[in-house]
Amino acid sequence: MLVRPPGAVDEVLFLDRCSRCNDCITACPEHLLIRAEAGFPERDWQRGECTFCGECIAACQPRALLPLAQQPWPWRAAIGEDCLAAHGVTCQSCREVCPENAIRFSPGAPRPVLDPARCSGCGVCTAVCPVAAITMQQLRNDPVAMHD
Repeated sequence: MLVRPPGAVDEVLFLDRCSRCNDCITACPEHLLIRAEAGFPERDWQRGECTFCGECIAACQPRALLPLAQQPWPWRAAIGEDCLAAHGVTCQSCREVCPENAIRFSPGAPRPVLDPARCSGCGVCTAVCPVAAITMQQLRNDPVAMHD
C-alpha cells in the first residue's frame, strides 16, 4: 500500500505539487522516506519510528506536505493473527518499543491489546515485529484523520 510522507495533501494534489526534488527524503533524520514509484516519496514502515519531527514538511517547498495540524496522520497499527504471542510464543517486542504505550498484553496467556486512541501511527512496532504481524492501516471513518 502506498504511504506518502506525514502531512501529504490528497493524492491528486500531491502528485500535482510534488516536484520529486527529494528534499523531504534528505531532510528526514530517521531515513524513513524512500524514492518510490515515478520518483515520488513514500514512507517505508520497515525503517523504524517516525517521530513526527516535521523536518520533511519544512523541507517541502512546493507544499505537497503540510503541517500535521492541517493534515493529520491517518495511519494506525493493527495486530494480525500471525502474532507470536497469539500462538503461545513469548514475544512483546512491540510493547517494548511503543513510545505511546498503546500496546499492552492481557494477563494470563498474554495477547496483545492495541489502544487505537493512544497509537500515533509512528510505525516502530511494524519494524520490530519478527513475523510482520503488525501492519499499518489508514483510518477511513475518522473525519479528523482523513485527508483524501
